[in-house]
Amino acid sequence: MVPVLLFPLLFLGPAVAQETQDGLYSLTYYSIGISRPNEGFPSFQATGYLNDQAFLHYDSESEKAEPLGPWKHVKGMVDWEEVSKTQKARGDFFLKNLKDIMDLYKDTGNHTMQEKYGCKIRNNNYCGAFWTIAYDGQDYIKFDTEIPAWIPLQPKALNTKVKWETEGSVWRAKSSLEEECTQKLQKYLQYSRTFLDRQDPPSVSVTSHGDLGHIRILRCLAYNFYPRPISVYWTQAGNVVETESWGEGSLSENGTYQAWVVIKIPSSDRGPYSCHVQHSSLAQPLAVLWNERQ
Repeated sequence: MVPVLLFPLLFLGPAVAQETQDGLYSLTYYSIGISRPNEGFPSFQATGYLNDQAFLHYDSESEKAEPLGPWKHVKGMVDWEEVSKTQKARGDFFLKNLKDIMDLYKDTGNHTMQEKYGCKIRNNNYCGAFWTIAYDGQDYIKFDTEIPAWIPLQPKALNTKVKWETEGSVWRAKSSLEEECTQKLQKYLQYSRTFLDRQDPPSVSVTSHGDLGHIRILRCLAYNFYPRPISVYWTQAGNVVETESWGEGSLSENGTYQAWVVIKIPSSDRGPYSCHVQHSSLAQPLAVLWNERQ
């Protein structure tokens, strides 16, 4: 199974967030290397994302880069044989760096290195990049394109910074992020805007059930929507009700999200209460009424 590594982007409150409609897009690669993987488990794997959607996966067992999701049916965007060779070379170098870091800590046994690498464009122009490396789950070193320099995030990482910068990696890293990554993202968007710019409006359901202590739980669920940013909240008589709990789902197999908010009210309270949902796909916010008297 391809690992899906996403960061929370759920907004629960009256404000609405916008994402791709302002022309903001990102290309991100998440990679992980393992010094002593279990039998049958790859020592290196990488997954590529356009915005929040995984489009590419590579692992060192198969030594093949393969398309994911709707990109399985896209022709001409990627030379998969060439990408496979590039990722194999990256994997070999990645695992060499992992061994170097283990040597700094005098570590043996099984250890991991993770990497988040990518760039962003707005209105088709470069507007930022990121490159962070973690060791055994803790941030280790990151690249700052503005200085430019590698920034150690642990004391031992100062040794890695000096080694990499002595080897001349700074300008290569800056060029890789600001030029190569940006050009690749611009190319990929020519084939991918249909998937990234789509607007799937949320469906909404409201449920109610009793709880111990004469408490009633009201739950509002928004589902089957894309893109991810959404605002979901409850009101009573025009006033926002404090949320008891909330949650969200990761990108589902059908390429949509879900989110929910829960409030608690006295079981004697008959309402009415309204669940409000705001999303970029909606011309007007949705308001779903709950009223025990109905």
